[in-house]
Amino acid sequence: MTQVLITGGAGFIGSAIAEARLKKGDNVVSIDNFNDFYDPTLKHQNIKRLSTYSGFKSIEGDIRDIETMNECFKYSFDIVIHLAAMAGVRPSIDDPRLYYDVNINGTFNVLDACSKNPPSKIIMASSSSVYGNNEKVPFQESDGVDFPISPYAATKKMNEVMAYNFYHLHNIPICCCRFFTVYGPYQRPEMAIHKFTKMIDHGEPIPVFNHGECERDYTYIDDIVHGLETIMSTQYGYDVVNLGESQTISTNKLINLIEGTLGKKAIKTLMPAQTGDVQITFANIDHARSTYGYDPKTNIDDGISKFVEWYQSHSIKV
Repeated sequence: MTQVLITGGAGFIGSAIAEARLKKGDNVVSIDNFNDFYDPTLKHQNIKRLSTYSGFKSIEGDIRDIETMNECFKYSFDIVIHLAAMAGVRPSIDDPRLYYDVNINGTFNVLDACSKNPPSKIIMASSSSVYGNNEKVPFQESDGVDFPISPYAATKKMNEVMAYNFYHLHNIPICCCRFFTVYGPYQRPEMAIHKFTKMIDHGEPIPVFNHGECERDYTYIDDIVHGLETIMSTQYGYDVVNLGESQTISTNKLINLIEGTLGKKAIKTLMPAQTGDVQITFANIDHARSTYGYDPKTNIDDGISKFVEWYQSHSIKV
């Protein structure tokens, strides 16, 4: 039976991978501080869903707090999945100090705790944002990532550097996963697909930045869970891997797709690009395929259909 610690386990990706592992019989401990970046009620609902499994334990605490981390590591873990972070490009520009504090100092505490009670392997969340405005597409792990255009992206690049140093010093395998815009049931409500769906459903005007010309590589949550599980079952030392769908869609076409699925017309307010936003994200997933057997299945049409079905059936629409 595998013992798994998930930091940020009450969040969107954290609760999804936690439930997948619990269904397979693993014991899972979640640590989350239930902050108010979005409605904490949603995170508590995720924990309630996970608490139906006998192998689940939830710890409420902050990764910046050393005592909390010591409390977590009273347990021995086979795998640590570090997802806890302040998320979002645009908010990081408004409050960079908070992002540096949580994403860098908090990550140090997680790694420091791992050095004292070593797991067999660590998986850490990075982000496609580290590529910045890379002109070469699709983005490949070997591309330079030295020019982040937001504090959030800078913290994720720093996390990758910290991870390599940790591996070099302690020889504990660690894989940094560059997620490409994850969506699906229980998605954070401020993210584009959830936000657009709600606003179209309610007849509210949608702010469409860069006049809808930005392109994103949207990745369905089941494919991310699949990717994390393939990494969990593969041997590695230090690695960085893209987890994306390897297809792109513009914001305008995404909105058209949601309109068609909902059966409602969007009211669009076209606006210039926002500071910190990149023009395109597009994952080269050759490394993930060949090394880990990653094989995403859900294209954007099917993913939007699944998400809207969940949205319409969910008891609390946020």
